Amino acid sequence: MKALPPTGTCELSTVGRRSGRVRRVEIWYVVVEGQIVLSGTPGPRSWVANLRPHPEAVLHLREPAIDLDVIAEEVVDRATRRRIIEQAWRLQPWYAAQPYSLDDWVSRSPVMTLAPAAATA
Repeated sequence: MKALPPTGTCELSTVGRRSGRVRRVEIWYVVVEGQIVLSGTPGPRSWVANLRPHPEAVLHLREPAIDLDVIAEEVVDRATRRRIIEQAWRLQPWYAAQPYSLDDWVSRSPVMTLAPAAATA
């Protein structure tokens, strides 16, 4: 697969935690330390709630245009979250422009890394 730009918008298809139906959401991604990372402003997100019981998802990239089967892993270690978010803020200025501090993001933002499904088998 062609290398991804360091940041961009994509769509993520998850399986609904209660309904079992496919849900699709538009979201920013960043590539940090070679990993695709999804995050967002502080607060709960349905896509995170869906990925916790069903980490298998499909990442629909725009550039390059490809659908990628992925396995999500929530980043819970505080030091790792901080390192990832600091880099994400540098890569995606929209994140840093939001009315939240870095500490707010580390404490309360969703942070998920995505790995190609074939690589986890």
